[in-house]
Amino acid sequence: MGIRTGAQYIDKLNSMRPHVLIDGEVIRENIAEHPAFTNVTRTFATLFDMQHDPQHSEALTYALPQTGERVSTSFLIPRTVEDLERRRQATEVWAEYSHGFLGRTGDYLNSALTALAAAEHWFAQADPQFAQNIRNYYEYARDNDLLATHTLIPPQANRSVSGSEQLGGRLAARIVEEREDGIVISGARMLATIGPIADELLVFPSTVLRGTPEDAPYSYAFAIQNDAPGLRYLCRTSLHNGGSTFDEPLASRFEEMDAVVVFDNVFVPNERIFLLGHPELCNGFYSETGAAALMTGQVIARTISKSTFFLGLASEIAASIGIDGFQHVQESLTELIIDVEIGKALMRTAEVDAELNQFGMMQPKWEPLNAARNWYPKVAQRFPQIIRTLCASGLMALPGEADLASSEVGDIELYLQAKSLTGPERVKLFKLAHDASISGFASRQALYEYFFFGDPVRMAGALVNSYDVEPARRGIRDLLARHD
Repeated sequence: MGIRTGAQYIDKLNSMRPHVLIDGEVIRENIAEHPAFTNVTRTFATLFDMQHDPQHSEALTYALPQTGERVSTSFLIPRTVEDLERRRQATEVWAEYSHGFLGRTGDYLNSALTALAAAEHWFAQADPQFAQNIRNYYEYARDNDLLATHTLIPPQANRSVSGSEQLGGRLAARIVEEREDGIVISGARMLATIGPIADELLVFPSTVLRGTPEDAPYSYAFAIQNDAPGLRYLCRTSLHNGGSTFDEPLASRFEEMDAVVVFDNVFVPNERIFLLGHPELCNGFYSETGAAALMTGQVIARTISKSTFFLGLASEIAASIGIDGFQHVQESLTELIIDVEIGKALMRTAEVDAELNQFGMMQPKWEPLNAARNWYPKVAQRFPQIIRTLCASGLMALPGEADLASSEVGDIELYLQAKSLTGPERVKLFKLAHDASISGFASRQALYEYFFFGDPVRMAGALVNSYDVEPARRGIRDLLARHD
């Protein structure tokens, strides 16, 4: 089939029969029509349609050599630096459309599947069939232009013990039966962002397994359709409050749902299993295959777009109310400029210094990507803070879109005008600032970015332990040994 249209995506979504709980309601059909999902579903549909738009199709798609069929560029296995650049440019198109606020566009997990397929022989260490399975699934996802989500960690019940020990081992999703034709999974995992509106759920290793016999039931990697029998999604309340694109310009378009996934004796057929057992391989699932590098490259490209959004918003606000000449404001704008340029520099370094890995995939250099994924979650917390500082009480003095059509619009035009904007224009700009800095949507975005790759403290420790500091230390020892 190749690339889908937005209508095809929505039709497929509405034809599925997931089990989704949200605000006390269980939804089993026509998920794209539910108020909690309809807007973001149509945003994702627009991304699919962009693949067919002559303005974007060359960047977003490529032709399969064997058939000529056009598929998403996010499935392109990079063999050269130019291929990496092409993949990044495709990510930029979608990221610029959402200004980086969509964290689970299809290219994120497509990047994982692409690297895993290139490293198919790595899976043969466990079973040659797993190598064939990952290749077949990659081609299935590519040729059907599927949108996938994935789960990450066990629910937070008792973090003082391992996942295999929480609630006597009954909390975390685990293998409860191995059959000739597949496995049965029970338990729960989180956090499946966009789970209810995805085609497929990828259940990959996420936390370090100790390799003890108790960890065996938690050692797996597989894919399952989003409406598999026994699969349930427990959603949080939507952070879009029903407002228009004027009143909630970000939440009304980009509110991605997060959900806990419950596996109630879910059957996974053999052909969808990529690893079973082998906790040591599960621990190396991302790093040893190149999946971590390709996925992180997508994330950094997206976050550059988000940094650019906050720079543009802060600059527009400062100019509109005449504070752009103040030095402390310029200092904040400079901070945002630096963040944009650091992101670009780390991304470019990772591409230019890329090397072919053992599987023949051009893998972006990990060190700058690892630096970026440790740096960005922290600096991103400053973005909404800067917007709040620039706007100050102006964020709390905002009438709604309906007020602009009322008999009192004259007051808005007179008293809420700005240096370079009419009253209604200033309200519209500050509504965007509100949604980006103090709304529930904004708070979720800050939390999402902070923990995107996991606990920042643990990530820092992993970076220190994996980084080669010996050349730097040797320089110090050489200096101390000099007698000149």
